[in-house]
Amino acid sequence: MEQSGVGAGTRRRWSDSVSGPGPGWRTGYWLVLGLLVISYGLCAVQSTTDPSPIAFLVQLVTVVVILRITDVATAVQRTAWIVLGVAGAAAIIVQIIDTRGHALDIALATASAIAFLIAPAAIIAHQVHRRGLDLEALLAALTAYALVGMFFTFVYNLIGLAGAGPIFGDAGPDSLSAQLFFSFTTLTTTGFGNIVPVGPGVQSIAVAEAIVGQFFLITAVARIMRGARPS
Repeated sequence: MEQSGVGAGTRRRWSDSVSGPGPGWRTGYWLVLGLLVISYGLCAVQSTTDPSPIAFLVQLVTVVVILRITDVATAVQRTAWIVLGVAGAAAIIVQIIDTRGHALDIALATASAIAFLIAPAAIIAHQVHRRGLDLEALLAALTAYALVGMFFTFVYNLIGLAGAGPIFGDAGPDSLSAQLFFSFTTLTTTGFGNIVPVGPGVQSIAVAEAIVGQFFLITAVARIMRGARPS
């Protein structure tokens, strides 16, 4: 029992140092948002559909930080460390020896999509059980929303890599940058119309993303705020 108490105290001290209960600028979500900005920038400069191993490493670090600050079970964190560590090492080796292939690109896109699916779920689950409406709750909602946009980006990327042709037809060259732009304009229902997906499959996913984007603001954020209210 004493050992368990010491371990819990250590985890609390680590959590407080990263996402402590103090002012909003001390929360670990600032770090996550910073990593997301870096990840977004690395994807935005990709002129091809090939995912960047460097961006993938940033995404792995982002997920690890999210799992830590959301107090996910220790066993889950350890499993994530092992899986993400192996994937990160593979990405580093690929970058060093400059070895690329279509199968590897699909694997990176799949891993990124899974990572960006797990991360917002962990944030929402953590914030629902918190008490006290503060800047951390608002930053958590913003972070989860951005992660959803990144998730759909790599869903489009995976379809583009696995499909026989560009997902945007003749609208322009298919690239991770274009997929990123389309994902966030769809998530926010901005709809500029300069990029239009072709094929019923991609169009259905775009519709699903637009619906998710609207319901996220209504349901997920509402649940976070409701869970953050004092009991």
